Amino acid sequence: MVNRRGYYAKPGALNQIREGMAKSEVEAIMGSPSTTASVNLQGDSYYYITSITQQRSFLDPSEQNREIIAIRFSKQDQVTSVAHYGLEDGRVINMLDRKTPVIGQEFSLVKELLSGRGGPVGSVIGKSL
Repeated sequence: MVNRRGYYAKPGALNQIREGMAKSEVEAIMGSPSTTASVNLQGDSYYYITSITQQRSFLDPSEQNREIIAIRFSKQDQVTSVAHYGLEDGRVINMLDRKTPVIGQEFSLVKELLSGRGGPVGSVIGKSL
């Protein structure tokens, strides 16, 4: 199963975007962005994001392609640059892990139990019965 999510570009839309173009013109051509960002000193940025994933039977889905179109604006809301990024330009960060990796702090269940810090079970291992 192949899933396409995010922004669907109109054919030739990106080729119409030019430096100096007004933000309202960009919105008329490209539509609403997937997300935006503001930098107080430089201006806004619009991001149009597309992701294609593939899933085979019971396996977890894998991302096959990702495209990000970044359009940056000046403080006067005029286009200053347009960038196109692909999957090869970035790295995948799983935002749903709820874990922060810390180098050198990997603990296994066995280490926890043998160290005596494993709660009631770990505290019993260090004592003679």
